[in-house]
Amino acid sequence: MTYIEEQHIENLLAAIEATDTIIIHRHVRPDPDAIGSQLGLKNLILNRYPQKQVLAAGSTTKGLSWLGEMDKVKQEDYKEALVIIVDTANQPRIDGKFYDKGKSIIKIDHHPEVDDYGELQLVYPIASSVSEIITLIAMQLNDRLPMTDAAAALLYAGIVADTGRFKYDATSELTFKAASFLIKYDFDAFDINDRMELITFEQAKFHAYAYQNLTITDDQVAYLVIKRDDLKEFNISEEQTDSVINLASRLEDVLSWVTFVEGDSPNVRYRCRIRSKGPSINEIASRHDGGGHPKASGANAYSEEELKEIIEEMNVANRKYLQENERKV
Repeated sequence: MTYIEEQHIENLLAAIEATDTIIIHRHVRPDPDAIGSQLGLKNLILNRYPQKQVLAAGSTTKGLSWLGEMDKVKQEDYKEALVIIVDTANQPRIDGKFYDKGKSIIKIDHHPEVDDYGELQLVYPIASSVSEIITLIAMQLNDRLPMTDAAAALLYAGIVADTGRFKYDATSELTFKAASFLIKYDFDAFDINDRMELITFEQAKFHAYAYQNLTITDDQVAYLVIKRDDLKEFNISEEQTDSVINLASRLEDVLSWVTFVEGDSPNVRYRCRIRSKGPSINEIASRHDGGGHPKASGANAYSEEELKEIIEEMNVANRKYLQENERKV
C-alpha cells in the first residue's frame, strides 16, 4: 500500500516514454532531497531509456557537489521537452530559467500545496521527502523503471537528510520501507551519513559563536542574526551557515527557532530559516515571501522591522500552541 495514486504513476511513466527530451528542475538553494530526487530521477530515466536526453537544470552548489553536478541547459533544449519539477512548492522558487518553455510540466512535491502548477501533479505532503516518493514510484513500477545503485545512493541521501536521520514527524512506515529497499543496492550508506555530519574547523568555531549569540524569548523562541561581517570573520560561506540551523533544537527550553542570515542582495535583507518542535510555522513563512513545511520553512525579511515581526509572530504561535496543549493535558 502507498499514498501515491496508481494512475498518477502510470501517467508519469507515459509522459516520460512519449518525450525525447526531459529536463528536471528543483528549488533554489537546494538541500540533499532536492538534488537527490532530481539526479536520482534523471539516473532512473536514463537507465531505462538511454536514447533520451535527460538534463538536470539549476545552479551548482559547492557544498553538495558530492551528490553530483548540474547540466548546462540551453533555451533551445526546451522545445517539445517534458519538464519535471521536484521538491518545489511554488514557481518563484524554481531554480533555472525557461522551465515554462517546454511542452508540459509535471510537479512532484511533498510540501503543503502553495502553487497549483503543472499539467500533472504528484503532490503528497504525507511523504517525508520527494526522494521517498520517487523511490516508491520505482518500487511500484519495478522492471518498468528499475532501480540502480547510483539512483539508490542519491535517493537514500535525500530521505536521510529530509527526515533528520529518520527522527522528524513525517518519517513513516513507508519511509522505512523505501530506505530498506534502497539499502539493498551497492552504495556506501556510511559515507553518505558521514558526509552530512562533517563540518570544517571554521564551522565548528562558528557553532560556538552561534550558541553565545543566540537569544531566547520568554515564549521559547530562539533566534540568531548572522551578519556578512560574521561570515568574513569566521571565513565561512552563507551556504556553510546551514550547519547552525538546528543548534537551538537541542535546547530544552526552546520550542521554535529562526536563523537570520544577512543577504548579499540589495533587495533581500535577511534570509530566514524557521524551524519548530510543535507550532506550525509555514504560515508565518508564507506571510514573509516564503513557505515550506509546518515545522521547517524558509522566508525573506526585507528590513529590520520585518525581522522583528517574524520573531513576534513566532512568539504568538508558541503561546497559542502551549495554551492548546495545556488544555489537552
